[in-house]
Amino acid sequence: MLENFTRKLAVVALSLGLGAMAGMAQADEPLKVGFVYIGPVGDAGWTYSHDLGRKALEEALGSAVETVAVENVPEGPESQRVFEDLARRGNKLIFGTSFGYMDQMVAAAERYPDVKFMNATGFKTAPNLGTYMIMADEARYLEGMVAASASQSGKIGFVAAFPIPEVLRHINSFTLGARSVRPDATVRVVWTSTWYDPNVERQAAESLVAAGVDVLAQYQDTPSTGQVAQEAGIKWTGFNADMSKFAPKAWLTGTVWNWGPIYIDTAKAVIDGSWKPDPVYGHMKDGTTGLAPYGEEVSAETREKVEAKRKEIESGAFAPFTGPLKDQDGKEVLASGQVATLKELLEMNYFVDGVLGSAHGK
Repeated sequence: MLENFTRKLAVVALSLGLGAMAGMAQADEPLKVGFVYIGPVGDAGWTYSHDLGRKALEEALGSAVETVAVENVPEGPESQRVFEDLARRGNKLIFGTSFGYMDQMVAAAERYPDVKFMNATGFKTAPNLGTYMIMADEARYLEGMVAASASQSGKIGFVAAFPIPEVLRHINSFTLGARSVRPDATVRVVWTSTWYDPNVERQAAESLVAAGVDVLAQYQDTPSTGQVAQEAGIKWTGFNADMSKFAPKAWLTGTVWNWGPIYIDTAKAVIDGSWKPDPVYGHMKDGTTGLAPYGEEVSAETREKVEAKRKEIESGAFAPFTGPLKDQDGKEVLASGQVATLKELLEMNYFVDGVLGSAHGK
């Protein structure tokens, strides 16, 4: 009997040991992270910058993470199918990189409560759904300063995708920066109703050139706007990433994203169990946004002015949206000395004085 009891204890001990080993193996499994992209990685802009962030995550956390990316996923029902497919395949953290994914991510999060979801630039949350955004309007202000300094006529064109608060805020901040160095500057906006369509972006840029602008800017995913600028012999500020190589003769600078720190910090929080569905905001001070290298024709004087303003922004001494501020209809939206709150920035639905075009789209 003693021998049988001893044998049973050995079996139990072996079983417990194997169980513990299995638990350790499970704990050592990498966090699977899925990325859903609105466009192709080769767009040279928005999706390209997010994919750089994904690669930064892999480099920073190594074997602790395993990532997968799905490109060219349209907004709407199809995106929900992609989110849910990634969840079924074991991804425990899923990033959706478009505002238009928001409702589909809400639905997917409800169906997969054990998966953490993050929506870029959205505002709806759930116990397992958070949002993230980089407040690049700070860098846009500096970009506007550069654009206006390079303009001979004071007429600047802006090719923009959709009239959502994020885009309106960028156009407004760019305009405020432009008018800080040239009070008579105007920014004419043409809407494309697409994030990624090189042909449509080109047509919009050409229409602005025909309207007499001598600098082009953009909130679009490709360098098509810059290529039009170079063909027309005018200047250009890009967006999302350093696009200078696509139109070097037209290039001035551009606002760029650095999504890596957000992706790294979020994955770490999921791994250590500290993740919460709180909104995540990046700023110029933390290095998640800034300006791309200057073009050769940006003067030393302009660079010095921009650098001085950058230091003011990063120190908190200056905020782009500070009153007195009027909208394009002459209505006061910020009183003298008043600084826009985060809520006001995230809900922006107007154009400031100096912008030509409708804040509501076509």
